[in-house]
Amino acid sequence: MLTLRGRGPRRGDSLSKLGIVKDGAVLVRDGSIAAIGPTSKVEKLASARKAESLDVGGRVVLPGFVDSHTHLIHAASRAEEYELKIQGASYEEIGRKGGGILNSVKRLRAATSLQLKRRARAALEIFAAHGTTTIEAKSGYGLDVASELKILSLHKELGAEQPIEIVSTLLGAHVAPLEFRSKSNGPEEYVKLLTDWLIPEVSTNGLAEYCDVFCDRGAFSRAQAKQVLEAGLRHKLRPRLHAEQLSRTGATLLAVELGAASCDHLEQINAADIRALAKSDTVAALLPGCDFHLGLKEYAPARKLIEAGAIVALATDYNPGTSPTMSMPMILSLACAQLRMTPAEAIAAATINAAYSLGRQKRIGSLEVGKQADLAVFEVEDYREIPYYFGVNTCWLTMKGGSVIYAA
Repeated sequence: MLTLRGRGPRRGDSLSKLGIVKDGAVLVRDGSIAAIGPTSKVEKLASARKAESLDVGGRVVLPGFVDSHTHLIHAASRAEEYELKIQGASYEEIGRKGGGILNSVKRLRAATSLQLKRRARAALEIFAAHGTTTIEAKSGYGLDVASELKILSLHKELGAEQPIEIVSTLLGAHVAPLEFRSKSNGPEEYVKLLTDWLIPEVSTNGLAEYCDVFCDRGAFSRAQAKQVLEAGLRHKLRPRLHAEQLSRTGATLLAVELGAASCDHLEQINAADIRALAKSDTVAALLPGCDFHLGLKEYAPARKLIEAGAIVALATDYNPGTSPTMSMPMILSLACAQLRMTPAEAIAAATINAAYSLGRQKRIGSLEVGKQADLAVFEVEDYREIPYYFGVNTCWLTMKGGSVIYAA
């Protein structure tokens, strides 16, 4: 049993401390962990004698994965673009021709809420089948007030209708929508729409906890990102930031300046960015699935971030264009093989540190008394086999709040 017990978040050497209990047991009461430790001790508790027993037969138990960066709601895959990329077209070239994010926007606007919800429900079941119990979900494929509100409302509905916890983020500033691109000051007008109309509406209706911006070449500038995120802060939406993915824009330093919960991607960060993150409480959320799917050779410098003392998390970046995966175990495999993280570091980054980036480290992300009983059980003998078997789902059982939500 990997408890991940202790103070979070984890930095440096503490990232690899999993709090392993051999031959462990956990006692669950009313959805929370009532006791945890060696089986011989837990079984002797009076309350344990009356409890229903679930024997996992020597398998590995760990906290349910916390996926801190997803784009859950979208209308369709972009498989046709996948083939274009294989033939040599770049992500940015496809975007300039109306593909990419704008392709997903067009399809989402044409889809009904029911169609979007069915697709998202199917994805959530796959998340659960791979050991994930909590996800962050961004809007960003609507890019007008009505469509963005539709996405965020679906997050709320889905959170109430199925077991995986959904933490909602407004990503109205994904890219400027097509209808604003023909205007000379279109991006500025769109930013004003976000700051004056959409952000206040989202806050008033409690549809999101966070506000995110894609700050990069071809999307929004650092100044525009600051304008949007400061408007979010005024309306009690904490910042998150897509930072330094395609080019270095200074977004990481902006994230630190604003006290952002996380800055995500980070393939193009430099030494100054790494030092700033190490001194801050902003989480460096790494998304190796995106680089893998795009066939890129440059991944985020995880080792430098860890050694500097930054808080490192891992996430799927589940989305139809650059990372169509719901498998956190596959992300662990990529973190180990491409980011050179150890299996222990990868697991901590995908649990307690990811929980911290969502402001939920006191409830989830580790197996400790008083926390939610969010567990994942894997059909392996050694926790290192979870990333070792790449592209293979060894998840045997997933529990959310004490209820089994997936069983192999």
